[in-house]
Amino acid sequence: MTGTNSFSVSGYGPERAGWTRLLARDSVTRRLDWPILFAALALSLIGSLLVFSATRNRTEINQGDPYYFLLRHLMNLGIGLALMIGTVWLGHRALRNAVPVLYGVSLLGVLLVLTPLGATINGSRNWIVFGGGFSLQPAEFVKITIILGMAMLLAARVDAGDKPYPDHRTVLQALGLAAVPIMIVLLMPDLGTVLAMVAIILGVLLASGASNRWIFGLLLTGVLGCVAIWQLHILDEYQINRFAAFANPELDPAGVGYNTNQARIAIGSGGLTGAGLFHGSQTTGQFVPEQQTDFVFTVAGEELGFLGAGLIILLLGVILWRACRIALDSTELYGTIVAAGIVAWFAFQSFENIGMTLGIMPVTGLPLPFVSYGGSSMFAVWIAVGLLQSIRVQRPMSA
Repeated sequence: MTGTNSFSVSGYGPERAGWTRLLARDSVTRRLDWPILFAALALSLIGSLLVFSATRNRTEINQGDPYYFLLRHLMNLGIGLALMIGTVWLGHRALRNAVPVLYGVSLLGVLLVLTPLGATINGSRNWIVFGGGFSLQPAEFVKITIILGMAMLLAARVDAGDKPYPDHRTVLQALGLAAVPIMIVLLMPDLGTVLAMVAIILGVLLASGASNRWIFGLLLTGVLGCVAIWQLHILDEYQINRFAAFANPELDPAGVGYNTNQARIAIGSGGLTGAGLFHGSQTTGQFVPEQQTDFVFTVAGEELGFLGAGLIILLLGVILWRACRIALDSTELYGTIVAAGIVAWFAFQSFENIGMTLGIMPVTGLPLPFVSYGGSSMFAVWIAVGLLQSIRVQRPMSA
């Protein structure tokens, strides 16, 4: 008994040990994945400089204020950070219970785009424009609800210990959940977002442990779907022209091939170290359309050169690497699937955006995560970062 008392008095008793473990488990900041946070923040801040460079002289769109887009980009970043903090605070497990509500709200959002409330920008009717110049792209948030919804269905019986992997019926239910918003987005039409959603579905199925037959079947269905879309003339003329310009870069360089030709010129002129921030002739001369959004990577290539553009790719790689680690370290299938879906989303969208500026991918209008100007995209990717952080924070300390 005496030994026990002296052990407690000296500060190393079971009571203190219990409090120490509790404090360690409750220390959110200690358990955050800081490399992801720093990389995402660095990309967003680099993006603000690139957006400023691309828009400061564009009086026709910046309302005569050279800082208009810079301030709005930073404001979007601030809101995105708040959404990330809120997501971590709620936790991915709490959001799992709210999936039906989130799914319904996201479907309502994309349906509203097809009503008179929707607005057409750059050929796609995928925006809802409010007063004061504020606009929203609901399809960006559908990516998150597809990830959460499919993860909820595919992991339910596995995490409960009833099944070692999702059965065929569960996979069909998950694919049906994803198919509804994809069909709506296809009607806009927004082919780029549809392709990103398909990439997400593939990533989710691969992480879930579903039979490989579903993967091969989905790929075959995608090929047949592309053929059907082409034969049924679902695509708009501008989308067909984009694919034609990708297949033949010399086709109409002053017309349908103008964007990609100017993008390659801008990136090619940057060399190793670039012309210097705010000193790119292609950017200053406003030769590259939509340079603050779809083609923001051309600003980096021209003004920051190979090294600056490589830094952006490196930071994106850090996010993907750490997200993969979070997926692998998760002790529940639900967390693994959510993280894997985010990896597939970020990886495909980054490759597509950078690839289209280099001419190795067709132009689809997908933004570069964290870098391109756009509130909806910024909010969505930071919510995704919040989900990744929640998965890491809520796993057991031993994992």
